[in-house]
Amino acid sequence: MEQPDSTLLPQNLEAEQALLGAILANNKAFEKVSEFLKPQHFADAVHAKIYEVISKLITRGHMADVITLKNYFEQDGSLAEVGGAKYLVKLADSATPLTNAEYYAQFIYDKFLRRELIATGFEIVNNATKEDLDSDASEQIEAAEKRLFDLSNQGDINGGFVDFSEALVSSLGNIEKAYQKDGKISGLPTYLDALDNKTGGLNNSDLIIIAGRPAMGKTALATNIAYNVAEYMLNAKDLDEKSKGVAFFSLEMSADQLATRILSTVTQTNGHKMRTGELDNAEFTRIAAAVRELERIPLYIDDTPGLNINTIRTRARRLKRNKGLGLIVIDYIQLIVGTGSKKTEGNRVQELSEISRGLKILAKELNIPVIALSQLNRGVEQRDDKRPVMSDLRESGSIEQDADIVMFVYRENYYLQNEEPKQKPAETPEHLEKRLEEWQQRCRETQYVGEVIIGKQRHGPTGTVQLSWNGDYAQFGNLAKEEYLPERIGD
Repeated sequence: MEQPDSTLLPQNLEAEQALLGAILANNKAFEKVSEFLKPQHFADAVHAKIYEVISKLITRGHMADVITLKNYFEQDGSLAEVGGAKYLVKLADSATPLTNAEYYAQFIYDKFLRRELIATGFEIVNNATKEDLDSDASEQIEAAEKRLFDLSNQGDINGGFVDFSEALVSSLGNIEKAYQKDGKISGLPTYLDALDNKTGGLNNSDLIIIAGRPAMGKTALATNIAYNVAEYMLNAKDLDEKSKGVAFFSLEMSADQLATRILSTVTQTNGHKMRTGELDNAEFTRIAAAVRELERIPLYIDDTPGLNINTIRTRARRLKRNKGLGLIVIDYIQLIVGTGSKKTEGNRVQELSEISRGLKILAKELNIPVIALSQLNRGVEQRDDKRPVMSDLRESGSIEQDADIVMFVYRENYYLQNEEPKQKPAETPEHLEKRLEEWQQRCRETQYVGEVIIGKQRHGPTGTVQLSWNGDYAQFGNLAKEEYLPERIGD
């Protein structure tokens, strides 16, 4: 495999020496550069090792200077490897002024990125010249785009171990964010309060499955969440611009159908009337005004049918890079097609396993929550209690394993409508009338109620939360407490 000539790669050893000298002369220079400059960004391996030890000493509250470095390397037995005490003195003598430290660090980082770009270019050329039947051109493009995306967002494309101390600091940051938020949640708020209280919001790197039988309201719930999050993102001060955006991959409905649903919810206008045009002037004016308001919402819809996981990943990365992205919603997982690789060809269970694993990897890679909708098996319909359970997930093994949260949408009223009591043999009219009254009472009680059953939650409790449901507007909302509900006419 052809490799670039290392002697011709972009580097500036004098800048590396000047920066290290500046930090040794005044450890405050480290604070200016430590957030983005890592040891692996140095071209010279000796400089990388010295910077790594400086970082450890300062992080632990020690002074980093020629004396402490010399002592560390002597104990480590690697003083000769870094040029001995004379080289450490030389570095200290080559110190740049404190004000120039950040400039030199950015200069070093830029050289690193250029070296990585060159390495990526050579890798693309080498892979493209191979005759590999298991890796076609589109897969190579996907791999190249992933590497470039990682490079632009993280700098270090190789990954590696993270010190537990770094993980602890990151964890404390998340806890602090949750503590400071009014709602005491760590993730993005769905504004469905009972759900947020149970899950802590939508948390980064989580794969969240919303499952249900047809007509339960899966798409409605996902659409409500997508809109609520996008509206929150619009003016959120605790989010950077690259985290503001919701991608909705609608593999079943068209973009304009999805937009109509959102308009119905936002304007509280009957969806059927909107589709048939049976609107009065006031309703149409209200809708037109809402459209002008909603144009600013960072919600992006891709209604391309038959997408595979690689295409979804590529488009999500591109959206994050170009406009910003903080949440992905996919409706629904069974409509994602396989990649066509030989190992999964003709085996739908294996394809879905690859897809669910790919969605979890995508959530971790972009460090955002991914919501994927899923159908349930027909077995639900055969039971007396039709509340879904984990085993009802279609091809449930891989989905259940990869998901951080699995929630089921269930509306008892949907099934009650088809269960009107019928006269039983030898049943008295009085007994039938009593059963009818009980059925009607239960229908009234459940008409505007939907349940979200959390069957799995990797980081929290399972259980059921109740939401309000309005079928006219395809809307889930917060259920008012009983004491605040107006008295029903006829009660």
